[in-house]
Amino acid sequence: MATTADELREEVRRRYAETAQAVSEGSVGCGCGEGLCCADEAGVGGMPFVAAFYDAEQRGELPDAAVLASLGCGNPTAVAELGEGETVLDLGSGGGIDVILSAKRVGPSGVAYGLDMTDEMLVLARRNAEEAGVTNVHFLKGVIEQIPLPAGSVDVVISNCVINLSVDKSAVLTEIARVLKPGGRIGISDIVAEDHLKPEQRSGRGSYVGCIAGALSKGEYQKGLQAAGFEQVSIEFTHEVADGMHGAIVRGHTRKELV
Repeated sequence: MATTADELREEVRRRYAETAQAVSEGSVGCGCGEGLCCADEAGVGGMPFVAAFYDAEQRGELPDAAVLASLGCGNPTAVAELGEGETVLDLGSGGGIDVILSAKRVGPSGVAYGLDMTDEMLVLARRNAEEAGVTNVHFLKGVIEQIPLPAGSVDVVISNCVINLSVDKSAVLTEIARVLKPGGRIGISDIVAEDHLKPEQRSGRGSYVGCIAGALSKGEYQKGLQAAGFEQVSIEFTHEVADGMHGAIVRGHTRKELV
């Protein structure tokens, strides 16, 4: 069992590399929430769990491989309210589904960045973006605890069931605040625990790589965002993935400049 931060990160990287390889070979990816997304009854048209978060019109804008590689627990592009000309960053961009959709929403005058630590996913994402015909995208290699972008360079940060996988969540939240412009915002889908669940109880409900054991509680998430400088923080449970564990929509804004 993985016990150190480096071992946990490597376990996550290996799982996502294997998923990228499987998708490249035509298999279906498996998302967060342990085996829930892999269950046959959760699938629609060979796209497990994805159809619950992305409607037919959105899926029609995407290459099949981008849909199959979706490992998320929600649709952050639907809650971030992206606008024309904005710069958006997707943390843990995987096969590129949310980056591609974001690029289409912000249009030619906007930019969509995707950040991922897995070479295999980056190769897949770049191929998917090319197939989708979007040119206002940039995929970056790195970890979400150290975002390779300048301070104040992004309007919106999105993420789809990835922050729970981080080995240093406070660093992630601080980095998100750093790269956002004053008044910038987040639209995040993640797995979040009810406040009464202790860390050991969360671990008993699922593995770290399955997006369960490493999940923050609602109160921990809110305090972490506020400590990083976010205001108007809201965390809304959307669906249960395990006893006391939920898919959630996380929103917040950075402080605006003083005038």
